[in-house]
Amino acid sequence: MTDVVARTDLGAVRGFDVDGLAVFRGIPYAAAPEGELRFRPSVPAEAWDGVRDATGFGTPPPQLPPLPTVPAIWKAGDGLDCLNVNVWTPDPGGSGLPVMVWFYGGAWRVGSSSMPHYDAARIARAGVVVVTFDYRTGFEGFGHLPGVPDNRGLHDQIAALEWVRRNISAFGGDPDQVTAFGQSAGAASITLLMGAPAARGLFRRAIVHSVPDGYLDPAEATEITGIIAKAAGVEATWEGFAGLSPEAVLAVQDAPLDPVTRPVTAFAPVIDGDLVAGPPWTGVAAGRDVDLVCGFVHEEARAFLPSPVPPELTPEMVSGTTKLGEAGAEQYRTAYPQLSDLDLAVELLSDAMFRMATSLVAEAHAAAGGRTWLFDFTWRNPAGGTGHSVDVPFVFGIPDSRFAVRQLGSPVPDSFGALSDAVRKSWTSFASTGDPGWTRYEPSTRISRIWDNAITESPLSVAPSLPIWKSALGLT
Repeated sequence: MTDVVARTDLGAVRGFDVDGLAVFRGIPYAAAPEGELRFRPSVPAEAWDGVRDATGFGTPPPQLPPLPTVPAIWKAGDGLDCLNVNVWTPDPGGSGLPVMVWFYGGAWRVGSSSMPHYDAARIARAGVVVVTFDYRTGFEGFGHLPGVPDNRGLHDQIAALEWVRRNISAFGGDPDQVTAFGQSAGAASITLLMGAPAARGLFRRAIVHSVPDGYLDPAEATEITGIIAKAAGVEATWEGFAGLSPEAVLAVQDAPLDPVTRPVTAFAPVIDGDLVAGPPWTGVAAGRDVDLVCGFVHEEARAFLPSPVPPELTPEMVSGTTKLGEAGAEQYRTAYPQLSDLDLAVELLSDAMFRMATSLVAEAHAAAGGRTWLFDFTWRNPAGGTGHSVDVPFVFGIPDSRFAVRQLGSPVPDSFGALSDAVRKSWTSFASTGDPGWTRYEPSTRISRIWDNAITESPLSVAPSLPIWKSALGLT
């Protein structure tokens, strides 16, 4: 490895070169959200003298491990200096390279750019500059407090994109050719920013995997804050929470979780009349000038269910927890008469969690005149495993991280390499030219790319679900 130096608007940074790829880590894009800046929108970082070391990742956002078997990436005492970017570039001295900026998922509760499965070297070697970054999650980033702007995590994302706009040319990138790409909570964040005036012009294209139907109205967000404040023994105010350490907030922030109404996370973007006007599909029409690739894993819900799926799971049980109510089960039986009740329950839950929100985003964007493409990731590992996030290792081309092994199984299936290369080629082609390589999505035809060992195109397989959900959501 050899040293590589680049100059940002705040000062010079020293990264390292690995086989012709320059890597920079832990560059501040905003000030540490500490003291008076705690629980407030991010503000610019201070400049530094000399050359700042940028060879190691910065501090992750405060969070607990997502699973008991997963090592903690943030530990007590790590602090809040977490607003940093990382850059991979194949030509730091060049210019005009397309740029891809990754938004991680994690239910707005966990996530970090330092996770090994987000190493962007393989993407960057295709001839693009890749940026990953950290944004605040959990209560730090999305907790609602009176008198304080909501959606601090989204404000962090905008600040990171503004850093890219100002600085990416110093790493060989073209600030006018930025593609935002992300998964799950990161995907929903991107779709929300597409319609936000504060993010206008900060990215030209977007790739979003598995958009969730995740948002809170102010009343629900206030209720969640009240539950957490009670658990912490403080007032539900900025002063009350600012007096708590990050560790103390983490110890109680899951108090609102409920196995039915909030089984995964208590946090989501809050409708604030500023960045968030409603569900992810409500703002994409305003972002129709942003080219959009969106899609989902075909059986998203299997990641959240035991394997095998318990036979007592019924469509009525699933539908009763959704906006459809129990009557939705019969509608699904009519729409998918070929499915058993067990498979129908998985179908309904996959739609409720991700597939319908993603499809409605595609519908709204295309109907508004946007250039739109949709994909359905149907690949299953040889053991039959699939579900939410199984597509992420294919994007980054990393099959052997702890995260990837959970998705792909071990040993890595022989089919991984070819499909991973194809996905990555499509994504980098889209970032470079605005064309991912398949037929555009139109509400009249609903063509989707099928990502599997055999890569094909077909009419959208979940199209029978769309009228059911449009009616329930008042979109018809």
